[in-house]
Amino acid sequence: MKTSTNVDISKDAEMNSPYRFVIGGLILAAHLSMGLSFGPTSPLLPVIIEDYEITRAAASLLRALPSITMAAIGLPGSIIVNRLGLRRVITVGWFLLGTLALSSFAPDFRTMLLVRFVSGLGSALLGLSTRPLTMQWFGDREMSTINSLRLVVMSLGITLSVSFAVPLSRAMSWQGALGTFGGIGLLGAIVWSIFGQTRPDSRDAGTAFSLGDAWGVLRDRTIFLLVVGDSLVFILYAALTSWLPSHFFEFRDMSLDQAGYVTGLLPFVGIFAVVVGGFLTPRVKAKRLFFIIPGILVGLGSFASILADNVAVIQASVIILGIGTWIYQPIFLTLPMQLPWMTPRKITVVGGASLTVAGFGMFLSPVVVGASRDLYGSYVPGFLIWAVLAWALVATGVLLPRGGVQSTSDCRPAACGRVAG
Repeated sequence: MKTSTNVDISKDAEMNSPYRFVIGGLILAAHLSMGLSFGPTSPLLPVIIEDYEITRAAASLLRALPSITMAAIGLPGSIIVNRLGLRRVITVGWFLLGTLALSSFAPDFRTMLLVRFVSGLGSALLGLSTRPLTMQWFGDREMSTINSLRLVVMSLGITLSVSFAVPLSRAMSWQGALGTFGGIGLLGAIVWSIFGQTRPDSRDAGTAFSLGDAWGVLRDRTIFLLVVGDSLVFILYAALTSWLPSHFFEFRDMSLDQAGYVTGLLPFVGIFAVVVGGFLTPRVKAKRLFFIIPGILVGLGSFASILADNVAVIQASVIILGIGTWIYQPIFLTLPMQLPWMTPRKITVVGGASLTVAGFGMFLSPVVVGASRDLYGSYVPGFLIWAVLAWALVATGVLLPRGGVQSTSDCRPAACGRVAG
């Protein structure tokens, strides 16, 4: 019979495997692929609208369709991951993400929508799978570092795709530019197929995951607040990254290149913000501040970036918004993983809930902003709806339960949700 001490020693030995560095590199490559597929359509929307002769609301579907796909697959996807196996789901998801490479051969708008749908499905499966993969291979001390780094490379991917989409489209075509970013994802899928590994986790041993378990996770107060607060921030983020380039181009006298550059500051600043957030996560005990202060930065930065008409003020506002959007992400990802009752299977539910809530909103927000421009001649009314709702991150910080994490390994979600400090 194994004692708890023996199990802990065995788990520690597993977490010290040198192969975890290979897995860590693959996790980072997965998030780079996701970032590269996330942003390139936004700066190209004016060109796409002209080429396909479509409305802005229709064009926004190219940006929004992957989000609704993620929303639809979110919670069901967490069950799929647990039933089909982590390695198989990562392989399928990564190859589906890489279908963005087929953009180069899409003959019409409907085909392009199909490509974006399949790519979004792959991104959803991949995003769900990397959380439990992290818990399988890394201990608590390394988890915060890995979570910070995967956010860094995802921000880098978004920055590169937003910044280089227009120059690449001039060198080939806008379809070719999208295909290039998708091709990088296909390469990553091939590398994972060769070197990727998963392993069983003792925390899940002998348990059969059910819908009742999923509901138990989502009822936890801490999980609920984190999912809602973070989702509303990224619903705003989707609206802004989709239409800020067009807003700046049409109403702020910026060229497409400059508009793409300024919007690209959002994920670029995120690269540095998540590094700072990752550094502070294990050192600052008052975790609620990680949500209150960034929530204020998001609220103020979004209003200023939307309403200001001076380029320098806009750039400063976008930087403030980028800091607020990204600096709390390491603690957002790490906090649920460190709950005493959390397991790799249960963490997929947290990721699935985030994808579902945020995904539906990230589908709707670009469409609302695009429709706002078509109906009222301005993007501002649509932007402001989501900017107001994003203040919910402040409420998340205020309402997070006080107290430390309980130390019992078998406590129930309702009793173990006090983690905010």
